[in-house]
Amino acid sequence: MLEIIDLSQEIFGGMPVYKGLPEVKMTVHNTHEQWAGIENPTTSTPSVYKLELGEHTGTHVDALNHMGPEHKAHSIDNMPLSMFYTEGICLDLSHKGLKEFIDILDLEVACKKANHQIKKGDTVLLYTNHYRKHFGTKEWGSGPGLTAAAARWLGKQKIAAFGVETLSPGISGISNKEVHQICGELAFTHYENMINLHLLINRGRFRFIALPLKIRGGTGSPVRAVAIFED
Repeated sequence: MLEIIDLSQEIFGGMPVYKGLPEVKMTVHNTHEQWAGIENPTTSTPSVYKLELGEHTGTHVDALNHMGPEHKAHSIDNMPLSMFYTEGICLDLSHKGLKEFIDILDLEVACKKANHQIKKGDTVLLYTNHYRKHFGTKEWGSGPGLTAAAARWLGKQKIAAFGVETLSPGISGISNKEVHQICGELAFTHYENMINLHLLINRGRFRFIALPLKIRGGTGSPVRAVAIFED
């Protein structure tokens, strides 16, 4: 039996975005009543929405060219699709609090506790329960994050990517910039703003799929991330 777990946020107007990034705007561009030529309609049923949003909106993946100018050739449309279709594991780090670091020891302990071994090409998801606790609150931008050393440790495992529930993979203003730089240096990436990671804990390995839009020269893309379990 196939079980598909959705790991992606909804996209909607006014949703939370990382500071300084484009706000999400969603407006009705056409209605069915307009298409039918109905004058003075009593209803208004959307047929096309107009979306205005940045590449780094909601659940999204960063392209390598986002990590620094030296990676300008590696835009989202040039990254191999195999990076977004991998095996996955999820580590329980739900004991971490606001703006608390996730270090190498935390990752090693979480792997041991779950009897997980990180394999080459994996996507490693980090469950902190930050989404369920703080999405839409004043604390949403204050989640836990990786240290630079922990990001480098993950990269040296030759993973394809890791994923977090938070707005950023490191702690903003402290480790976040360096975590991005390490991803570029070691040629792996990360997903931000993931949900439902609690549904993956103690479930073992799964198929992870999160295909990006083919944006020419893009620095990232929203994704519909899923975990798939097959009995």
